[in-house]
Amino acid sequence: MSAGIVRRVVLALVVVLALAGIYGAARIGHPASKTVRSAAVSRADVSSAIRVCPAPGSAAPTASALAVAAVPGSAATGSAVVTPLSPVGSSSAGPTLATLTRPGVLQASSVPVARALTAAELAGQPGSSPSVRTQAGRGGVQVSATGALAQGLEVEQTGPGGLVTAQCGAPGTNFWFAGPGQKSAATIELYLTNTGSTPADAQVQAVTDAANGPPVLGNADNGITVPPHGMVVQSLDGLLHGSGIMALNVSTTVGQVVAAVRESRLAGQAGGWLPPLPAPARHLVIPGLPGAPGSRDLYIAVPGSGAAQIKITAITQRGSYQPTGGTGIDLLGGSVSAIPLPSLGGIAGALSITSSVPVVAAMLLPGGPAGTVGVLAPGAGPVLEQGVLAANPAGSPGTALVLSAPGKAASVRIATATGSTPATGRDGQVVQIAAKSSQVVQVKPPGVKAGSFMLVVTPLAGSGPVYAGRIIGAGGSVLSIMPVPSSLTWIPLPGVNESVAAILGGS
Repeated sequence: MSAGIVRRVVLALVVVLALAGIYGAARIGHPASKTVRSAAVSRADVSSAIRVCPAPGSAAPTASALAVAAVPGSAATGSAVVTPLSPVGSSSAGPTLATLTRPGVLQASSVPVARALTAAELAGQPGSSPSVRTQAGRGGVQVSATGALAQGLEVEQTGPGGLVTAQCGAPGTNFWFAGPGQKSAATIELYLTNTGSTPADAQVQAVTDAANGPPVLGNADNGITVPPHGMVVQSLDGLLHGSGIMALNVSTTVGQVVAAVRESRLAGQAGGWLPPLPAPARHLVIPGLPGAPGSRDLYIAVPGSGAAQIKITAITQRGSYQPTGGTGIDLLGGSVSAIPLPSLGGIAGALSITSSVPVVAAMLLPGGPAGTVGVLAPGAGPVLEQGVLAANPAGSPGTALVLSAPGKAASVRIATATGSTPATGRDGQVVQIAAKSSQVVQVKPPGVKAGSFMLVVTPLAGSGPVYAGRIIGAGGSVLSIMPVPSSLTWIPLPGVNESVAAILGGS
């Protein structure tokens, strides 16, 4: 036997002995079994959560307040601390503006207007892009929740009249938006916030339908520094000049941020906040489409280089079908398009989108607050465990839920709560949704004629996937459409599989 073969045999024996030692150590306590799988459900209770709202504390026209709701599971106590963001950054969170300690009820919090920015802060960061100015942001708050206030948490920002203007986001590394471009929105601002203790580095990619083709502006807006516990604001009007439709992708190379986009027809108007979209996927659902009349324009962005073949299915109160113009849709890679679907005007429900390549999508409808181009319905996921909505008007304008079951039949329980009456322990209203159809439910808490209330939507045992959207409107006019989020009290963990394959990274 050659020396090379001997060395290989010895090396193989060493590896086998080492693996035997590792496997034996892993098997302590289970001497009789070959493979042991955990029989218990592996899960971790949510113990902390962070939300960021860019508008509270800012000056008019975007000044707003907070609505906070939490429906806990296992935790009995906890708190949510509201702190301001810094225009220049800070090593720690700012001074406490409010401490909320009551889970299960709606809690409102006003936020004082932040100090005016100095000339140096208004001057902006150097060198981000010739067409984009990045400057310090005025206002914005961080909500840091623990225990019972972190479980089932939902935070929304409300305008001067008390109506919700946006759902407040959680830190992440990737965000998508789609909406009208610079031709109809004179003001397009990107708000970037950082809840971490070290600076974050962000970049923006944009896809538009500008006259010179669908440019992918990957290197035009890089190196955006977001200070710790701080906020910066970018004016994207120049970057998106000449666009009728645009899609934005905000990502980070260092740290995490919360991204928000505000558009208005004219400078000085409050306008509206574009809802964040799910990550690009081959299957998307846009829930919460109202029965109000008017146009329907589906915005679809194809981020990759491959062409997309699109099929659209409407999920309505009368069942599911392919609407006129919903098939045979071919889109180029690296493009954003508006697909008119006039046959869906006046039909409540949801839209299911199937694509050959990952896409992002939102639906533009007439309406929205003053200064907006319209109201956008974003794509969203199904409601998992429960969905919580904080600020819902009890009077006029009214609140409605559109519940859709794209697959098998679904059933949910809808419970309400106010600032004094908790949601926990209430039976609520049970709603059945037939397979491949939608239901519209007008919601109002018992005995409440004005003010705001919170909503809890809980899928029942055995229910199929349910997608839900909240509509706020009056007299046939739609002011806002927001998806019902999954407001989790616990997070499932991967199961334990104690075998040689699992130890070595196999299945």
